[in-house]
Amino acid sequence: MTVQLYDSRTQQLRELETLEPGKVGMYVCGPTVQSSPHIGHLRSALAYDLWRRWLSTRGYAVTFVRNVTDIDDKILANATGADEWWALAYRVELEFTAGYTAIGILPPTYEPRATASVSQMHELISRLIERGHAYVADDESGDVYFDVKTWPAYGELTHQQLGDMADSADADTRGKRDPRDFALWKGAKPHEPHSASWPSPWGAGRPGWHIECSAMSRRYLGPAFDIHGGGLDLRFPHHENELAQSSAAGDAFATYWVHNGLVNVEGQKMSKSLGNSVYAAELLALARPVVVRYYLASAHYRSTMDYSRGALIEAESAFGRIEGFLDRASRALSGTRFATVGAPIVPEAFGAALDDDLGVPQSLAVLHDSVRAGNTALDDGDLETAARLREEVVAMTEVLGINPHAPQWAARADGAPAAALAALVQRLIDDRAHARANKDFAAADRIREELTAAGIVLEDAPSVGGTSATHWSIA
Repeated sequence: MTVQLYDSRTQQLRELETLEPGKVGMYVCGPTVQSSPHIGHLRSALAYDLWRRWLSTRGYAVTFVRNVTDIDDKILANATGADEWWALAYRVELEFTAGYTAIGILPPTYEPRATASVSQMHELISRLIERGHAYVADDESGDVYFDVKTWPAYGELTHQQLGDMADSADADTRGKRDPRDFALWKGAKPHEPHSASWPSPWGAGRPGWHIECSAMSRRYLGPAFDIHGGGLDLRFPHHENELAQSSAAGDAFATYWVHNGLVNVEGQKMSKSLGNSVYAAELLALARPVVVRYYLASAHYRSTMDYSRGALIEAESAFGRIEGFLDRASRALSGTRFATVGAPIVPEAFGAALDDDLGVPQSLAVLHDSVRAGNTALDDGDLETAARLREEVVAMTEVLGINPHAPQWAARADGAPAAALAALVQRLIDDRAHARANKDFAAADRIREELTAAGIVLEDAPSVGGTSATHWSIA
């Protein structure tokens, strides 16, 4: 039961050895709330939700911190005269929260906003200046920069040499000693709103992006914590700069660095310039939220995922097989001594897959093997085996957050697409029943064959009191 995770810093699998036995401190870079969330944001949040759930299953008490960057150049740029920057940030933050909630992502232990930790950023910047790793620009702008040349380890996270790095683009180079130095504090500018400025020892202004996460992670997890996570696109410069400034300030910072892969769309990188962004609201309109969760979880978290509309159809079919087995098992076991689900225990192979750097694709293979075996047991009338396999399937789906019978999904099972499919299938089942009643068995068989070809499995329940019922599920 040793959990292994791929550490981006060492570029190898490492066994998880936490700073405090039985506890995990985890910080994940959350959204910069400049515009609506897209599929990549949902996938990233889900990756760390799965990590959190699995570590909790393995007995760890997880303190999970995911920040909100609510002050940033892009937020100020996207705000209009009719939409103050803080109003835009809050509105977009609510969109992110709604998307996360829709696909069953657990709320963080703490979800700090950057604007609530400005004083902690001041403290960290002051320490860096005192230690000789930061300086106030001599152009009277009020800018403060991290001096990369004073930190020999700069580049260790992404395995780069300073001489090979591009100039930092987070601020104008005029006040910098080196174009690769990055901003810790940005002096107020005349064209920026007064509300986007805080007093500081170096003059009014606002924090640079990178210092925000260093300050917030320290505030909520301390100077040393176990896991730092985020999207692969954040490794440089954001995470590299976080590591440099926190280490230079004397903090041990994160023991492990975990990065999730990005999402392509139809083989192309998703970008606004290509006009191929898939937003969370669009995605959730195409399929049930639990199916979206299943789909986003189905690829290994470190892989590049390629989105296409056909992928959601495949995910619906795959999830439908899990859902169909659990529904079928519930009916078959109802009224028997196996009706109640026992203590949830995941199969050893399932646990081994997740212990190995969160191998969700391999764990799903174990899950579907149990579903197939469970259906076979039901076909054979072996209720004891079917009940055991149902318990395994429930346990596995609980860990992954996709148990079809969980209240959060059951409450949403009557969505328009599901309701439309149910109505169409039920109409064909009624036509088949009418044909059988009229002894038109050829027509009844034809309807069953059409449904089978469409991936719909019919199950004729035994006659009770002279009447019978037909249940259906997705194959």
